[in-house]
Amino acid sequence: MNNDHWRELEEWRGKIDEIDRQLVPLLCQRLQFAGNISAVKSRIGETVLQPEREKEVFANVLKQADSPLMSQALEKIYHSILNESRVFQQESQQNPASR
Repeated sequence: MNNDHWRELEEWRGKIDEIDRQLVPLLCQRLQFAGNISAVKSRIGETVLQPEREKEVFANVLKQADSPLMSQALEKIYHSILNESRVFQQESQQNPASR
C-alpha cells in the first residue's frame, strides 16, 4: 500500500475512533437508565425480560437502517446491547450499590 492509502486508512480509523468516543458515554448512560428501570421493575414486581419492549426497541432501531445489510448488522448489535442490558439489570437488582 502506498502512503496515500495508509493516510486514507488512518483518516477512516480516526473517524471511527471519534464515533467510539461519542458512543461510549451514550452506552454508559443507556446502562444507567437500564439500572434505573430495573429498580422500578423490582418495586412493581415486573421481571427484567420484557419481550414486547425488546420488539419495540428492535423496530425503532431497524426502521432507521439505510439498507438491508445495515439492518442485519444493527439487529445483531442491538441483540448484544439488549442482552447486556438484561444482565446489567439483573446484577443491579442483586447489588444496587454496584451501579
